[in-house]
Amino acid sequence: MNNSDNSLTVTELRPSYAIPSLLAVIGIPLWFLKFWVIAGGLILFSIFLTVQTATLRLVFTASDLDIYRNNTLIRKFPYKDWQNWQIFWQPIPILFYFKEVKSIHFLPIIFNPHTLKACLELHCPRK
Repeated sequence: MNNSDNSLTVTELRPSYAIPSLLAVIGIPLWFLKFWVIAGGLILFSIFLTVQTATLRLVFTASDLDIYRNNTLIRKFPYKDWQNWQIFWQPIPILFYFKEVKSIHFLPIIFNPHTLKACLELHCPRK
C-alpha cells in the first residue's frame, strides 16, 4: 500500500522468510546428526516464525505503526509515544526493538529489513 500524497502515505512491509528458512536449514541437518533437542527447537521455532510471517503485517501510516493479523488490526503504536528504536545485528538484521513511553517491544525481522529501516527513519527519526 503506497499513496503518492505524503500526508496519506501508507507503507505495508513485505514479508521476509529469510530467518525462518535459515533456522530450518540449520535444524534439518542437525536432526539427521541426532541432535534432536536442538534441531527440534530450531525447526519448531522456524515453523512458528513461518506462520507469523505469513499472517502478520506491519503497516506504517502517517501517525502510527499498525500491526495486522491477516486483515484484522490487532495493535496500533502511535509514533508520538516512541522513545527509541534499533535494528539489531546489521550484517543480517534479526531483531527489531522499539521503546514506547510505557513499554518495550521486540519483533523478529520477518519483513523486509530495508523498507523497515527506511520507514523508521522517515516516521521516527532518531533524536
